[in-house]
Amino acid sequence: MWLLYALGSAVFAALTAITAKIGVEGINSNLATAIRTFVVLIISTGIVFSTKEFQNIPSISQKTWVFLIISGIMTGLSWLCYFKALQTGETARVVTVDKFSLVFVLLLSALFLRETMNFKMIFGCILITVGTIMMVI
Repeated sequence: MWLLYALGSAVFAALTAITAKIGVEGINSNLATAIRTFVVLIISTGIVFSTKEFQNIPSISQKTWVFLIISGIMTGLSWLCYFKALQTGETARVVTVDKFSLVFVLLLSALFLRETMNFKMIFGCILITVGTIMMVI
């Protein structure tokens, strides 16, 4: 099931890039990010309330709160950078560099989460790096 959700994420991410590129025309990229964030807040809050997941809020640990807040800050900074890059750069190049985050995720997950990297993963990172460079230059 995770694969279907991951593919859905990829399709929606592609549509996000196209609609965001059109949406940032003639507007400050920070304002565009705030509008997008507000829409995400409304949708995610609606889902939480419709599924009654809000009842689980008191059971959330302090560690979970801290890391979700940090994650939210990182998401916000990522979106601010992404929208500014979309506003000033070509969509395909911006998205290519943005998706280069996969290499950072693999490296950071090995460093901080102690997840193992095998030869295929390392080779894949090298190919992604070379591919990113080729797509951008």
